[in-house]
Amino acid sequence: MKTRNLGRSDLKVSIVGLGCNNFGMRTDLRESRAVIDAAIDRGITLFDTADIYGNRGGSETILGQVLGDRRKSIVLATKVGKDMDDSGRMKGSSRRYIMSGIEASLRRLRTDYVDLYQIHEWDPLTPLEETMRALDDLVRQGKVRYLGCSNYPASQVVEAHAIAGDLKLQGFISCQDQYSLLARAIEKELIPVIEDKGMALLPFFPLAGGLLSGKYKRHEPPAAETRFAAWKALAERYLNDRNWGIVERLDKFCAERGRSLLELAFSWLLARPVVASVIAGATKPEQIAQNVVAANWALSPEDLDEIDTLTS
Repeated sequence: MKTRNLGRSDLKVSIVGLGCNNFGMRTDLRESRAVIDAAIDRGITLFDTADIYGNRGGSETILGQVLGDRRKSIVLATKVGKDMDDSGRMKGSSRRYIMSGIEASLRRLRTDYVDLYQIHEWDPLTPLEETMRALDDLVRQGKVRYLGCSNYPASQVVEAHAIAGDLKLQGFISCQDQYSLLARAIEKELIPVIEDKGMALLPFFPLAGGLLSGKYKRHEPPAAETRFAAWKALAERYLNDRNWGIVERLDKFCAERGRSLLELAFSWLLARPVVASVIAGATKPEQIAQNVVAANWALSPEDLDEIDTLTS
């Protein structure tokens, strides 16, 4: 498994990461253990979770139960900020909530530090300076090694970078955002900022909810066990005529080269120098093997130009 540095930091991550959002929700402890074991066996070192995953805490709890001593050999990333209760009080990126959030995550993960602590979404009610000062304190306390953000507008990434520089605080080294052949909106504003600031991009939903995996067929209902069958809102987001047209064109592109759509989805992302690791979830060990193999297609400049045409 190849590795890349996360931005300008010395933190090296596998180019394929494991998204742990299924643990505690779509997979129980036994099933999650099989996926985690397969990921480690295949050389995946980046494990990305969040406090909210697994019905609020389930994913972190399972990782804490399964990893054991292997925790030291992986890059463990988690997030804070989204609703952790129904009252609307346990969320955000205030100093108070960040400080309580990291302690709760560390308990569930059964560790005394996380490698990458990410703010899960921009909090318009909390001044960014308050957030950045709190995160810097966690780094100084040794509870967090590096900082990242997720779902931040480009303007807020710029502001966070400026605050960290002016106040000599630890800043964000990565952004985790939705990015795939079917979702390229961040190319306009966010990716130029990430490049300019020397950060890394960790794309999630690289397969567009599974539409780029090749397992769905136009005019056929999603199979019962699939993500689109489970989440109607997700299916409505992706299953439209525009996306089906792109998928069909890309499928033909792959067939002409003896490759799969899955290989294209991973390898196209990794052709972007700003991408450090592709975050992909899995519910079965076989999916881990498929994802790892899919990252090995070296696309040529001509291929990339043609793909831009096919997806426009």
